[in-house]
Amino acid sequence: MTDPNQPPPGPIGILLIDKAIGRTSMDVCRDVRARLVRAGAPKRVKVGHGGTLDPLATGVVVVLVGKATRLVERVMDGAKRYTAEIDLAHVTPSNDLETPPTLVEVEKRPSLDDIDAACARFIGAIDQVPPAFSALKIDGTRAYQLARTGEPPPMEPRGVRIDSIDVIDYLWPTLTIDVRCGKGTYLRSLARDIGEALGTGGCLTGLRRTEVAPFTIDRCVTVDELPDELTQADLLDATL
Repeated sequence: MTDPNQPPPGPIGILLIDKAIGRTSMDVCRDVRARLVRAGAPKRVKVGHGGTLDPLATGVVVVLVGKATRLVERVMDGAKRYTAEIDLAHVTPSNDLETPPTLVEVEKRPSLDDIDAACARFIGAIDQVPPAFSALKIDGTRAYQLARTGEPPPMEPRGVRIDSIDVIDYLWPTLTIDVRCGKGTYLRSLARDIGEALGTGGCLTGLRRTEVAPFTIDRCVTVDELPDELTQADLLDATL
């Protein structure tokens, strides 16, 4: 029997969002929370996400609502898939376009065979050095905050898993690849490392996350496509 003195349970479920460029994953969560509250949800309704996507990237962000936020670790453990565009003629301090690019003089433009061989070096369980411009904490301070002072912190290698790297398109200096990987993999670092293996530049110029297993981009909607007032009926079941 329902206790009339207890507030009704808040919404519980999952939203699959195709994040727009320039927005943070937390921007998406704040927008979702506002829409839930407008529909009558408690003002402090829990809203989280299953893995950060950089502001310059687009694609799948799994938003968890209410008690579904308990699933965050399971979502983050899901395999990821990305489409990454790499400029092999430039490098930047942030390994992407957050910072100004510097032209690299390349003596010999790599062939497609060269690129396939370089990519193969990074498949499997590897040690990867995260970008200095990342959200990782160094002695309690975000690495990107230290990097923006002009003194990038030393970054220790971390173990990550890359399951496959397939070339989608290559027209010098732009390389587009499809990457399947595990959690914690930095595609900015991969762009840098592929460039170093080729003896070229390596700067990530575009990134789209197409899957956070088992959720794929074709199931996602943009924030602008959400109703102004979100209710339980708008959420997916919170079972994985």
